Amino acid sequence: MKWIELKEESEIKELLELYGYFHDGCLKEMHMWTETYVEENLNMNAPGKLDTNVKLLFQRQFKNPSVIELWFEGVTGMHILPTPENFTSILFEAVIEKQKDTYYWSDDIDFDPSNIEHNVSFISAKKLRWRERNDWMGKQNRYGVSE
Repeated sequence: MKWIELKEESEIKELLELYGYFHDGCLKEMHMWTETYVEENLNMNAPGKLDTNVKLLFQRQFKNPSVIELWFEGVTGMHILPTPENFTSILFEAVIEKQKDTYYWSDDIDFDPSNIEHNVSFISAKKLRWRERNDWMGKQNRYGVSE
């Protein structure tokens, strides 16, 4: 499956309409990694740039597409809230926005990047890509092994 980089507002709107603004969907998985690591000789390799990446895997109760991944590169902020006890994890609507040179995803349709409240989930990054993964429906984890 080929990654599609979002660059223009029209491409963001197209994706939101295609995926029904995430309606009746869920955030199934999240995977985060950096380009920082320790080499075998114990030297630290730290690139000194925005090196955090995050992939989010969403599923929804509609077809074409049912499953998409969002890949945030150069993450600048993240606040993902777990679902409280006695509530469901169903997404009713979510939003993707671009302000200046930063992309935002939030589970709050009224999300305002200029006034970020920490009672909603959001992620922001310098680049955003997406791809369809309809072959990834169901309970199975895709980003890691569960025991």
